[in-house]
Amino acid sequence: MALLPVDQALKRLLDDVEPLPSESVALADAYDRVLAGPVVALRTQPPFAASAMDGYAVRGADAEKALARLKVVGEIAAGHNLAGSVGSGEAARIFTGAPLPDGADTVVIQENVAVLGGDMIELAEPTRAGANVRRAGLDFEAGDTLLDQGHLLGASALSLAASANRSHLDVVRQPLVAIIATGDELRVPGSEPGPGQIISSNAYGVMGSARAVGARALDLGIAADRKEAIASLVRQAVAANADVIVTMGGASVGDHDLVHGVLTGEGMKLDFWKIAMRPGKPFMFGRLGNIRCIGLPGNPVASLVCSQLFLKPLLARLGGRPFRQNMGDALLGAPMAANDLRQDYVRATLSTQGSALVATPFNVQDSSMLRTMTRAGCLIERLPFAPAAEAGAPCRILTLA
Repeated sequence: MALLPVDQALKRLLDDVEPLPSESVALADAYDRVLAGPVVALRTQPPFAASAMDGYAVRGADAEKALARLKVVGEIAAGHNLAGSVGSGEAARIFTGAPLPDGADTVVIQENVAVLGGDMIELAEPTRAGANVRRAGLDFEAGDTLLDQGHLLGASALSLAASANRSHLDVVRQPLVAIIATGDELRVPGSEPGPGQIISSNAYGVMGSARAVGARALDLGIAADRKEAIASLVRQAVAANADVIVTMGGASVGDHDLVHGVLTGEGMKLDFWKIAMRPGKPFMFGRLGNIRCIGLPGNPVASLVCSQLFLKPLLARLGGRPFRQNMGDALLGAPMAANDLRQDYVRATLSTQGSALVATPFNVQDSSMLRTMTRAGCLIERLPFAPAAEAGAPCRILTLA
């Protein structure tokens, strides 16, 4: 199978991908979820004319008179009403959020009122009629569409939905990613590896990538280099109703690279395998019924780069959320040699030179080196057959979060 260009691989990966079905969740569980439909207000907010300040509710005609003396006929706290109304020459003590009493249309703030004693007050200065009052429906009215389908629910959106009296919201179901590491050489963090063994790290980067775009992650652990061991975990993923199965390692062409054969034996239809990119050439994609299967390279940097370029856009689309790679322009901080037929993603540090970003590639780009991946501020994108470039030449970068 010929090497597939990166853009074509991404197009085929996302072909026919639609957001997953909706589910209803309690408002308290809806943070960072994506709305599956619009949110319509079930009530008006505020539902009545309310005071915006602590002060006195009066008639506008009285409020506009300097040094007007008024009789206080009652007191209104938030959540309560005045028994009766406010007439000419009268006022009601009122607190923020309390409903305006009948007859009153203005609130004079308490700082502008002198208490004369008994039940009389004097207005220190005129107040514009209608001042310091939140009219009914100032924010929204019942039936208004407050949030559109596809909205990513943050803190303010949840408060808005709550104020509209919505206890539950219809949101797109979060994709479930089943993650399978493969290899006799792998041991879990915290264990004591034997001779020739290493600590398994890729699953944690993949889980982080999945959660960054709102997906759920199911870590199925490490499968030994045996077909039956890999097949057992694949079946567990199917039984868990995973939307995506991600395997790590074993997708290349060595004698111990068994993933492709196992997945096809379980019914996967291969879409493509091997991409014209570096790192990440042995990337695999296929479909097992409705489950999308991704085979990531075993080298940890390649696994992370492929997760950024392919897994995150796939999961974002399944989850109904927008996703764009953070691509931009920079200047090279060091010369780069001519490129070959593969599209390169080169780890680099980011700095500034005046108003320009400067991307300086690390000298060593071995795909096993997680330390440089963690220190990198960006990946320099080098197209196939890009000519040699001197320091200061323009380049395209993918900024890493």
